[in-house]
Amino acid sequence: MIVRISGTGQFDVEEEGVRKLDSLDTEITQAMHDRDEQRFHQLLRDIIELVSTSGTPVANDTVVPSDVIVPPDDITLDEAERFFTDEGLMQPLPA
Repeated sequence: MIVRISGTGQFDVEEEGVRKLDSLDTEITQAMHDRDEQRFHQLLRDIIELVSTSGTPVANDTVVPSDVIVPPDDITLDEAERFFTDEGLMQPLPA
């Protein structure tokens, strides 16, 4: 799965990382709906760290669409709403 971190770049995240990302996505979506800004920002930092450490950077000269776009860590809750659907940042994974 190709994940873009806004302002940083794209990363190719393998299945194990995608499963962890899915779990964090569920949590951050709930924090956003609860308007829990502190929890939201902690989870956002966790997501960015997961993607940047477990994913393989996509070369800047490679053009591929992103499956998921993660907002920058300094985003406000109001600004973040444009990145989320009812399901979160990413589509639910098949069971």
